[in-house]
Amino acid sequence: MNILKTYRLPIFILLMSLIYIFAIPSKPEAIKMLFKLIPMWLILFYAYKQIPDKKSRPHWIIWSGLFICMLGDGLIRWFVIGLAAFLIGHLFYIAGFSRYWRFTKLSLLMILPIGLYGYVMGYHVIAALLQNHMDTLVVPVLMYIVIISLMSWTGFLSHNIWAIIGSILFVLSDSILSWNMFVSEIPHSDILIMTTYYTAQFLIAHSLRFFPSFGSYSSIEK
Repeated sequence: MNILKTYRLPIFILLMSLIYIFAIPSKPEAIKMLFKLIPMWLILFYAYKQIPDKKSRPHWIIWSGLFICMLGDGLIRWFVIGLAAFLIGHLFYIAGFSRYWRFTKLSLLMILPIGLYGYVMGYHVIAALLQNHMDTLVVPVLMYIVIISLMSWTGFLSHNIWAIIGSILFVLSDSILSWNMFVSEIPHSDILIMTTYYTAQFLIAHSLRFFPSFGSYSSIEK
């Protein structure tokens, strides 16, 4: 009974995510958007419950990143505005994760595969934008690729496994979305995008439990 109580909210998040992904039709658009946002509202509540009793600024910064990304979900029909909201959300993640930086050779070296992946994705997406005469999107898309790559790297530098996996899945989700939108169609892209996206946001929310209050971080590491 205690186990069920402990996992009740994550199970509800999973259920509402699956309902949106597999059961909600594309029309009417307002209903679809409502069901798209419900899992994020639940994830925000879950994230709040994960913050330690002794809260510190980085916890609220990361929580704010989740909130701003939720706004991006609602604004994504206006692509550039939604993209800007997600970019700001990633800046909040970067600011929050960076407060827990622990430099090791491995975490520093992770910038190489992350940077290479960002370069390859950016090359193909930007080339597709130029080919399709969507020049106005080149700068915002390029900025977004740079920022989400930095977000993923700061996830590694935080040494929080949930933040690391969450940030990787966020990059994967947006990679599928951008490739499907601009380069070539990916089968079942909607399912792949949303499953990786919801999982990424849930894991970032879950990571808050394992980020100690900033003032006690050094003592915990010792």
